[in-house]
Amino acid sequence: MTDLIEALQAPTADRGTGPVRTGTPVSRVDGRAKVTGQAKYAAEHPAPDLAYGVVVSSPAAKGTIRSIDTRAALAVEGVVEVLTHLNRPKIRSFDIAYKDMTAPAGSPFRPLYDGHVMYSGQPLALVVAETFEAARYAASLVTFDIDVEPHGTKLSANLDRAYKPKPLKAGFEPPPDEKGNTDAAFDAAPVKVDAEFYSGVEHHNPMELFASTVIRGDDGHLTIYDKTQSSQNSRWYVSHVFGLSKSKVTVRNTYVGGAFGSGLRPQYQLTLAVMAALHLKRSVRVVLTRQQMFTFGHRPETVQRVKLAAERDGTLRAIWHQAIAETSPIEDYVEVVVNWSGLLYACDNIKLDYKLVKLDQYTPIDMRAPGAAHGVHALEVAMDELAYELKMDPLALRLKNYADRVPIEDKPYSSKELRACYELGAKKFGWEGRPLEPRSMREGTEFIGWGMATGVWDAMQMFARASAVLHADGKLVVSSAATDIGTGTYTVMAMIAAEAMGLPLEDVTFQLGDSTLPVAPIEGGSSHVTTVGSAVAGVCEKLQKTLFKHAQKLRGSPLAEAKFKDVEFAGGTIRLKHRQEAALPLTAILNDSGVVKLEEKYLMLPNMLKQRKFRRLVHSAVFVEVRVDEQTGMVRVTRVTSAIAAGRIMNTKTATSQITGGIVWGISQALHEESYADHRLGRFMNHNYAEYHVPVNADIHAMDVIFVEEDDRIVSRLGAKGVGEIGLVGVAAAVSNAIWHATGKRLRSTPMTPDKVLGGGP
Repeated sequence: MTDLIEALQAPTADRGTGPVRTGTPVSRVDGRAKVTGQAKYAAEHPAPDLAYGVVVSSPAAKGTIRSIDTRAALAVEGVVEVLTHLNRPKIRSFDIAYKDMTAPAGSPFRPLYDGHVMYSGQPLALVVAETFEAARYAASLVTFDIDVEPHGTKLSANLDRAYKPKPLKAGFEPPPDEKGNTDAAFDAAPVKVDAEFYSGVEHHNPMELFASTVIRGDDGHLTIYDKTQSSQNSRWYVSHVFGLSKSKVTVRNTYVGGAFGSGLRPQYQLTLAVMAALHLKRSVRVVLTRQQMFTFGHRPETVQRVKLAAERDGTLRAIWHQAIAETSPIEDYVEVVVNWSGLLYACDNIKLDYKLVKLDQYTPIDMRAPGAAHGVHALEVAMDELAYELKMDPLALRLKNYADRVPIEDKPYSSKELRACYELGAKKFGWEGRPLEPRSMREGTEFIGWGMATGVWDAMQMFARASAVLHADGKLVVSSAATDIGTGTYTVMAMIAAEAMGLPLEDVTFQLGDSTLPVAPIEGGSSHVTTVGSAVAGVCEKLQKTLFKHAQKLRGSPLAEAKFKDVEFAGGTIRLKHRQEAALPLTAILNDSGVVKLEEKYLMLPNMLKQRKFRRLVHSAVFVEVRVDEQTGMVRVTRVTSAIAAGRIMNTKTATSQITGGIVWGISQALHEESYADHRLGRFMNHNYAEYHVPVNADIHAMDVIFVEEDDRIVSRLGAKGVGEIGLVGVAAAVSNAIWHATGKRLRSTPMTPDKVLGGGP
């Protein structure tokens, strides 16, 4: 550890004191705090009178509570209170009070609201004690008498109840109207594929458990450290549920140990911690157990059907894509699953359909690349099947049907370098050496297969505010209520500001993770750089212009007659572009102007009139090598090449980490992850790290990441698009296609476990 700390402290090529440029590899500015333990997470903030809450979960999947016995729990030494729906403090009753900023249509879940049980694992009580150990033990002593009702948690048994959802969720687009006559085109085409796909439930399993520490001040003010992807969303939620002024609530999420979408909505431990703090008038911390991490949202179970039809030369004539996914009894959780099939390949006949089925589960929630992880997977496996029906190389089929305009809506792309992704990815991988027929490559007991797939995701931009303060000593502080869930937000925002102001990175501090800072959107959908990054660039431009005006007013200023377009900020100075010796240090400008600090604020609003004329997307091409032992059914992913077109890359080091992380998760989706339910109990059974399988080091081998050149000023003023989601999309499909190439067995359900490989499907 000592050597690591010394290495982090020492100046290096990517962390040194020189100028910083976006597009270069820069180490995380928060790296040292994390590896030395200085970074504090939601469950690590101290308070002098802190009490500990432990949730008691429902053993039943559906029913009504007749009675609750808390006597044994209250008798445990150190136990302060057991909160239930019978003795909780007052909370609001209207649905609107529980709707956070990403809530879908319906009635949000209200913890401890009444005696109704709607899913297995639902929080039914909170035991609060002076120590965590006492609370945990006492929680095991709380018992319930529940009038159990019949439940339904199996999607395949309820498909006949599928319905079209209400399109009320931010970021959700209902499938567009049919283009052409898809059924007739499919029937008339000479080459066809008709395939069904199944994707099991996945649960978020970040290392940091969900936790909320509510610190109550003497004046009743609540400072809440919450694991969330938006401090302002959590504040919004708490204020509305409990009827508190937002001035009485501050939420902080300075460090988040992974979230991947699970922190988009406030989770129930936040409600319970605030409830206990208000009831007891003291500070309270609630941390969920690993098992309880399986008792809120998940990636929904989904079944799909894809039909493709083509001419014998590979020209697509019909694309038909239907998906049916689960939701809860109380909300219409929706994802963009099928729409991707209308965005990638040129085709005159496209029909898309998306429906939901209500099950007795908690409402699903976004998980990295929501919707695309399933929808693009089905499309890309079906495209691979079509290629083999045509006896055509899978990459050649995609190039044959390459779209220069968006097929389903006949719009131009804001930018599209997917062809370069295909070219550079294939060259790096060595795709030209791939034999067409499956089972053509073997080494020892393992068959070798090569597969590929396309990835696509939205390039989104929302609105945000940022403030910037330049101090007389030359230190710059930029602020926005953004979130860093491990993506590198601290670093990238500091880089954008440092480059704009011509300052070394160590002179710039980016503040985030506090609900009192300027408004920022929820961190999700790969939109933080395009949104918050553009706000940072905008506030720095305002600061530049203010500094320039001050510089011009100084006696004997070499910039007195210059125009703003004639100057640049570099080396801590403002200087003339054509005569760089004519420079004024920023510190001298402030000191000579008698200014202690300069402050600017900026509101970044997307140019919707311009953006709506284009389809804004991120693209990728993924190439995968697998080795399959047909005696055991074991699949090893031994090589992955992912070529990404995501606009300008702000920090190649953290962006590469994002893509490699997405690849790892794509392999996990393909081969490992699934939550198994005992439908007799309506309960997920493998709710731990021992039985919920995720990749380990032995499962991950060589990965190459290529960023193709792309600059999209329609998506953002920075030219960036976002890289968080795209690294996952298409990986599982490429693995599936590689398994087919290795074995000749087509697998259409994930995860593709050894039993499926041995059995040949589904």
